[in-house]
Amino acid sequence: MRLRVSPICRGHGLVRRGELKWEFDIRPTALGRTYSIRLTFKKHGMPEVLVLAPDLNSLADGRRLPHVYSSRPVRLCLHYPKHQEWSSSHSIADTIVPWAYLWLAYFEDWLLSDEWKGGGKHPGEEDES
Repeated sequence: MRLRVSPICRGHGLVRRGELKWEFDIRPTALGRTYSIRLTFKKHGMPEVLVLAPDLNSLADGRRLPHVYSSRPVRLCLHYPKHQEWSSSHSIADTIVPWAYLWLAYFEDWLLSDEWKGGGKHPGEEDES
């Protein structure tokens, strides 16, 4: 799957009381739709990525959304915290933002195939290690 990541993600945001909130648009593939995203990061916390629009539940047409922490609001599962795939020493711009592009590209494929090809451990699965 070819991923198109813009070198510059334009949006708007603010930092207040140790919390970053940044809203921006993502178009994961040349033929894909544009998604409005809100990234929230609290100092010493984990980044959260919400999809504001379009409504992924409507796009799923009654199917349960794959690989999300919550479906209302839609909060993307981009990494498995127990495996320490992300920490505050990592750049959000080099990890979380590209992972959101990739998640949405896999989501668009899932809409057509009904098969999640993005891999990873789904939230709620038991840790086998």
